[in-house]
Amino acid sequence: MSRATDAAVAEVSDLRVEIDGRAIVDGVNLRVLPGKVTALVGASGSGKTTTGLALLGEYPAGARVTGEIRRTGDGPVGYVPQHPAAVLNPARRVGALLHDIARPQVRHLPRAERRGAARELVLRALADAQLPDGEAPLRRHPHQLSGGQQQRVVLAQALLLGARVIVADEPTTGQDALTKSRIVEQLAAVAARGIAVVLLSHDLDVVRVLADEVLVMRAGRVVESGPVERVWAAPRHEWTRRLLDEQRAAPQGTQSAEAGQPVLTVSDLTAVHDRRTAVLRVPRLALHPGECLAVVGRSGSGKTTLARCLAGLHRDHDGEILLDGTPLPRSLRHRDRAQLAAVQYVFQDARAAFDEHRPVLHQVARTAIRLRGIGERAATDEASTTLNRLGLAADLTHRRPGELSGGELQRAALARALLARPRVLICDEVTSGLDTVTRRGILDVLAGLVGEGDDLSLVLITHDLDTARLAHRIAVLDAGELVEQGSAQRILTKPRHPFTISLMETTERLETGTVAGARM
Repeated sequence: MSRATDAAVAEVSDLRVEIDGRAIVDGVNLRVLPGKVTALVGASGSGKTTTGLALLGEYPAGARVTGEIRRTGDGPVGYVPQHPAAVLNPARRVGALLHDIARPQVRHLPRAERRGAARELVLRALADAQLPDGEAPLRRHPHQLSGGQQQRVVLAQALLLGARVIVADEPTTGQDALTKSRIVEQLAAVAARGIAVVLLSHDLDVVRVLADEVLVMRAGRVVESGPVERVWAAPRHEWTRRLLDEQRAAPQGTQSAEAGQPVLTVSDLTAVHDRRTAVLRVPRLALHPGECLAVVGRSGSGKTTLARCLAGLHRDHDGEILLDGTPLPRSLRHRDRAQLAAVQYVFQDARAAFDEHRPVLHQVARTAIRLRGIGERAATDEASTTLNRLGLAADLTHRRPGELSGGELQRAALARALLARPRVLICDEVTSGLDTVTRRGILDVLAGLVGEGDDLSLVLITHDLDTARLAHRIAVLDAGELVEQGSAQRILTKPRHPFTISLMETTERLETGTVAGARM
């Protein structure tokens, strides 16, 4: 049964957006109906975000725009961006950010009642956004939250503002299956209240269970559209078929030998935030040469904190981290050049990790110059070779980061880390936010790196159990505790801990479209 009426709350007619004479959106038509979820899917750079932002009247700098955007009804258009930290003030606590939005809504009350009423609105919005323990996040700054928690804070902002249309740009990026399920349920509940949801997503499982209508985009154009059931059952365009075919494709890891001296060992690690709140406890964890270890868990479970401890980016921890049997200093600042080169980190948001004003090739080469002390010409040649090996064409390497897609920048980030010739490569959600085709390409690259036989070891931080199939071993975190670890085959087929079992079951429900509260 449709949740919508026929009257659109927003319409996009023949939208064309040009930058420097190049159309990044070309002839897009879109009707946004109250109570309906409309999904835009496609590769990075296909025009999804530009189309979504057009509903807010936002366009890239210098863009030439033609076409028409019409909005009806009261209330603003809310926007939940893919990288929520970009719209959260890093200098203010979450509570202050949300209370600023809530206060104008309680001014009609007697002064003595306003504070409590505003706080009630904030806590309700956090609960509606699926952020548990609302009191604790209110006391933190945005950088002290995980990417998934930041995303839900921004969703809470949109709900507080009373948005009648919410544009959700990759809301499940970097989320585990349990959190995805809650977000699906929440967005379905939002739509059930008559709010229109425009979902920009590469996550085809989420699109399948949540969307009513889907538009498939490629190179700025809509190549296919229709009810999600029809598009999934009988895709008409070749690109749609390719996206669906690559959805479940992932390289498979093999059994780890676990022989000899580990390259990296973690013992009795306890990490804290604010110098008092323990957020991670890992009694023991080992990584062997040539091995891929996947660290999985829900958003906020401590995955990224563990990765940052290994890389020297989070120094507030006790315990010991050994590299080839030698203790690693807690802080990056205290590690020598060899130790910095040995443990390299590839961030989830590759775009934020590059200087937007310098060509990608120069930034990649700089790693070899700085950490290995080789000359500029030799470093540039090696950078060019490595970028080409990872699938980045030579003409792209001379461009600035803003001219590359997300998948292209992620390959450049991998190349930059590899130029240090590391012993350990830490990849933090590097396939999050990528479409299925690009994701498969990055996973193939990672599988090839581990299989090259040069003893490079990989720590793969991921929320996605399908991505974790690449690994030899899997470690499972829940609420900052290491609850289970073992071979990937055993964890994925015979999980023992209740949390791991729940994660597996929820993943299966998402894949089969049986999430409670979603469109059926």
